[in-house]
Amino acid sequence: MTTFDGPYYEEMEKGLIFPAPPPVTIDSGLASVYQSIVGEALPLVLDQRISRDVTGSEHRIVSPGLLLHLSIGASTVATKKVIANLFYRNVRILRPVFLGETLHTVTEVVAMQDSQSKNSNALRGKVLLKITTFANDEKVIEYLRAPLVRLKGQELPGHNDDLGSDPDLNLNDFQQSGYEDWDLKYLNNLEINGAQKTFKDPLKDVVDQALSLVRLTQNVAAVHRDVAASPYDNRLVYGGHTVALAQSSLSRMFPNTATILGWHYCNHTAPVFEEDLLSFEHEILQEQGFGSGKIKAVRSKVFVHRGTEEPQEVLDWVPVILTS
Repeated sequence: MTTFDGPYYEEMEKGLIFPAPPPVTIDSGLASVYQSIVGEALPLVLDQRISRDVTGSEHRIVSPGLLLHLSIGASTVATKKVIANLFYRNVRILRPVFLGETLHTVTEVVAMQDSQSKNSNALRGKVLLKITTFANDEKVIEYLRAPLVRLKGQELPGHNDDLGSDPDLNLNDFQQSGYEDWDLKYLNNLEINGAQKTFKDPLKDVVDQALSLVRLTQNVAAVHRDVAASPYDNRLVYGGHTVALAQSSLSRMFPNTATILGWHYCNHTAPVFEEDLLSFEHEILQEQGFGSGKIKAVRSKVFVHRGTEEPQEVLDWVPVILTS
């Protein structure tokens, strides 16, 4: 397996575990830089007093977005030659992570499927990765990720594994014990939407500092750094950047959100580029009580606006949030 220039699709195999990149200790500086790029408004991430009152810890929680983007960034040791990321499934944040904890991530190939471009003869392959992230050596994140990876040669190796499908939504799967003792009454006065189920954020946002987020999260996928590696005329913006801006919108529309417990699924439906203007829509799909608050599954859609073109959907994402 090529370590610096790859790996390419045909250099992978089921069961392969990639060498782990260096662990990352999340301090207030790293968290502040992330906040300056994406601008999310989760109270427990921003306000140490509320974080202490809700969680009982003297340390602020780390943004669930930053956690996942550091985990995804670490997993790109497997996807330096990625063309695009197709989906994420079964994303679980098993417990809150607090400033000062150290993350390390393990990435394993669990399925592979040959692929050929519909619009050309370009050969590539779909790879299903199982990603597990640990904080201070305790498992805190697990999920599946499916990148589309370049082929080095001219012959597909013949993989045809089943990559699965989006699972049925069951909020019981997100009832992680690390959150059930949180005292969410401190967020009650922040709720603004009552019985409303659908929300269109009036505030659009521009994608900028894309390279800064890629570097911050140690994302080494060439397609996000080098235009020559992109299948488009521009560098492809890391899909997690779009997710991060959607999460920021979500935090504005649901200001009583304590954290995100995971993602039911996340599908990137079209490419995003630097300086694109994005809009956001959210719909509550399901909700149920949990501890002193509620778990809500929210379908978030993101649309790109380019000049006189009709808005195009670029993200279909279902996070599961914990609110008062």
